[in-house]
Amino acid sequence: MERTKYMKTAIVGGGAAGFFLAINLKEMMPEMEVTIFERSSRVLKKVEISGGGRCNCTNSFLKVRDLSHVYPRGHRLLKRLFKGFDHRAAYEWFEHRGVPLVTQDDECVFPAAQDSHAIINCFLRLAESLHVNIHCGVVINELELLKEYDYIAVTTGGSPRKESFRWLMSTGIEIVEPIPSLFTFNIVDEQLRQLMGTVIEDVTAMIAGTKLRASGTLLITHWGMSGPAILKLSSYAARVLHDNNYRMPLAVNWSNSTDQEIRDSLQEMADFHPQKLVTTMRPFNLPARLWEYLATKAIGEKANARWCSLGKKDFNQLVNVLSNDSYSIEGRAAFKEEFVTCGGVSLTSVDSNTLECKTRPGLFFAGEVLDIDGITGGFNFQAAWTTAYTVARAIERSEE
Repeated sequence: MERTKYMKTAIVGGGAAGFFLAINLKEMMPEMEVTIFERSSRVLKKVEISGGGRCNCTNSFLKVRDLSHVYPRGHRLLKRLFKGFDHRAAYEWFEHRGVPLVTQDDECVFPAAQDSHAIINCFLRLAESLHVNIHCGVVINELELLKEYDYIAVTTGGSPRKESFRWLMSTGIEIVEPIPSLFTFNIVDEQLRQLMGTVIEDVTAMIAGTKLRASGTLLITHWGMSGPAILKLSSYAARVLHDNNYRMPLAVNWSNSTDQEIRDSLQEMADFHPQKLVTTMRPFNLPARLWEYLATKAIGEKANARWCSLGKKDFNQLVNVLSNDSYSIEGRAAFKEEFVTCGGVSLTSVDSNTLECKTRPGLFFAGEVLDIDGITGGFNFQAAWTTAYTVARAIERSEE
């Protein structure tokens, strides 16, 4: 159908979702006037620093069996939206627009240039060639300021303060309380902190007394614990930890093995190396300093004894410290490079097919402003691409 009316779309937020929406909308509807409004002096700042400056732009999803494992909030909606634009579509989109990508062994996808500016330059180049208007330093704090536009898309990202959403709440949109969802744990244990810098490749961290757990690499820091396992757990447990003032018991399985597997491994060491000192024979190839710390924590001075001198009680204590070591979370520290929040515009407030506001036609949402958030690994950017593309397609179809 031929379109006769000259249409205008305003995009509030010059981040990943905002640019992806603008570019796709202009490619679908060249006649649409599209304007990005960014409150800061520079666009795409979060893209620039993400992934240590390399921009982990998506994931292969090869190891994902259930979207809820990588999207603690919003997985049901994304399962639906991925049918229209998923990680494979995102990979193809970037490569076809001059950004070669590479997939790492951990299934994270980065620009082959290993530089976030490959993504940024692509967005800026396409926005310019498609004549997307970009205005920085413009604060949009009420929808009335955009009354001349036919469509409005809010892509302002997450915010740790509910007040940031007040201009949307005034229109009747439900806002889920925003809180941090990626952070490291403060652990008050001086002996543990002396192991700062120690990396353990395969552990399982758990919030004791709950079913919340996450596996992966763990890093011991000068303030406590970090690394993918902890960041994933912080995402899964974001609401629970917030409600408990970030003070909860933490359990760590250092070997990611069952009690019986640990017991068998320790018994094998004792059988084959009875005269060796406990601290000199490391189970599961644990770092030497960590094993010495754990063994001493479990059996005290006997950690410097020979394996043949250990009794049943000693073995039980060693098994327990390896499979269910206990700590106390005494606060959180921000994951500064890719600070993510959960909360935002409630998914019940938007149409699950178009992301259009149910109470205000022509108003759409995309990216982290929605109550969608993922763990580390490129999943949050994928949510931004998918939701932004969904909105662009919805606006196009509304004009057919």
